[in-house]
Amino acid sequence: MTEHEEALAAPPGQYWDIDVIAAELREAREDWRNAHRRHAEHGAEGFPSRHVIEKVMSALTGALFPLRLGPSFVRRHNEEAFVAETLQTALSRLYGQIRLELGYTAGTSAPELIDEDAGRIISHFARALPRLRRLIDSDVEAAYASDPAARSVDEILICYPGALAIVHHRLAHLLYALGAPLVARIISEVANSKTGIDIHPGAHIGEAFFIDHGTGVVIGETAIIGKRVRLYQAVTLGARSFPADADGVLRRGHARHPIVEDDVVIYAGATVLGRITIGKGSIIGGNVWLTRSVPPGSVVSQAQAHREAASEIALIAGARP
Repeated sequence: MTEHEEALAAPPGQYWDIDVIAAELREAREDWRNAHRRHAEHGAEGFPSRHVIEKVMSALTGALFPLRLGPSFVRRHNEEAFVAETLQTALSRLYGQIRLELGYTAGTSAPELIDEDAGRIISHFARALPRLRRLIDSDVEAAYASDPAARSVDEILICYPGALAIVHHRLAHLLYALGAPLVARIISEVANSKTGIDIHPGAHIGEAFFIDHGTGVVIGETAIIGKRVRLYQAVTLGARSFPADADGVLRRGHARHPIVEDDVVIYAGATVLGRITIGKGSIIGGNVWLTRSVPPGSVVSQAQAHREAASEIALIAGARP
């Protein structure tokens, strides 16, 4: 056997020292915990699990739409029993994840208050599911009404990534508002990984919302979207700047994303930044870069945006546009 063959046949463990690596990883963990001492005692019981939450979301979407998003064995004769059993399991598991988040936030203090708060959140969440189902129905119907390629509302729900993203968002947004923002954010990232659509759970979105195609859409935390709004792929509703305090720490929760009023259409590739307002019934063309408000009924195209920018530059330079 040659030296090379002996090396290949040797036990792999001879190429690393587990004790040294484990000790160095322990040092890295301790350095991190010391640097973030505020959270040193947090997470003692664990953190919300993306793996568990992904399973919970699969169950909840199946319970909301059992014949279309549920397992293949569900039929009309057994869907009610399936929904009841699935909800019982999914809500119980979601309660456990919410409790972990609240424990992480509060540390080791007042476990009885953690149980009470988790119970309050899951109770409100469960009671809101029928209302959310009807709200999602309006989204599906809006998609069907807006896309001539869709042959049925069932096709929308089964096939369209925008529909899956908004189902996740409706559930995540409710949890975010009820006081479980970390679980809500995990839900939004589960949807993002499946659809390529990134909607922060803090965003407020009105009824009959439609994202056509959808890949690359980004909607920021403080965005407010009205009723019957339609977005196309690669649209960004983002922040133009990130205010900081005197110590340079970013101000969190600051209203920094756009307000999009009712009946607005924003076409593919448009970027809308800052706390500006897109007036009711406006149309924003593809690839437009927009950082100022527009009144209701506006039509903003890329060429128009370029002309306006050139005019502004000319005025600054003291020349006639």
